[in-house]
Amino acid sequence: MLYFDSHIHTDNSPDGRFSASQMCEAAVKKGLDLITFCDHCEIDEFYSDNYDTRTVKAFADYCDAKERFSDSLTVLSGIEIGQPDIDKSFAYKIVSAHKYDYVLASLHHPHGKMPDIKDIEYDKIDVYRFMEDYFSELYEMAKWDGCDALAHLTCPMRRIQGKYQINFDYSVIQEATDELLAEIIRQKKAVEINTSGLRQAVGRTMPDENILIRYRQLGGKYVTVGSDAHSTDDIGAGIKEGIEKARKCGFGQITVFINREKKLIDIT
Repeated sequence: MLYFDSHIHTDNSPDGRFSASQMCEAAVKKGLDLITFCDHCEIDEFYSDNYDTRTVKAFADYCDAKERFSDSLTVLSGIEIGQPDIDKSFAYKIVSAHKYDYVLASLHHPHGKMPDIKDIEYDKIDVYRFMEDYFSELYEMAKWDGCDALAHLTCPMRRIQGKYQINFDYSVIQEATDELLAEIIRQKKAVEINTSGLRQAVGRTMPDENILIRYRQLGGKYVTVGSDAHSTDDIGAGIKEGIEKARKCGFGQITVFINREKKLIDIT
């Protein structure tokens, strides 16, 4: 079975630390067969954070790395596009500008107005109402035909359950959860098993078993696995655990996107 990581950042992301070549070197040393670069592109900060130039440089770096490491590593090009529902036509223009293998949609700034989800003081708000609204926005994002998968569906849990140690019962927002998962299934998109939570205070993948099992029960078929690495140390981190979690939740295959098409990897 391929050893792969479908979510890696370079220094073309504002929070990335290493070049594409450095990340590839680390991936080879760790024995990975395939990686997908997915640098950030936040729609609501496209010009203020220079994503207009970052995306161009990032794609050029991916192409260079793909050629340089062709004998030892399969390098795929992707993009993590944040808040595409704010302006779907503009988002589509961005993802169509380069020949990406994979488009991963994410939600970091709800409605493009609230603080980044990592900066919200969750002990001062109704977390159930927040997550219900968060899932509703992801629901709208799932309708967008410009992406292949949705990233870290339960990303706020890094703070809600991790930093703030707030117990969270998903059954309270079951209707919103089911609506989101059903729309992802209708659109034939994939759900990302993001393993970054395993190395953070929350101590679990995003989403965890409760969401993954429900996704499978509703008829979900496609899951991807990515470390969300922003440094060479984290490449491949938690990938094997993520694959095992997928298997335990009833999935027999993991999805990798090449040329925006699903390639299924057997994990049974």
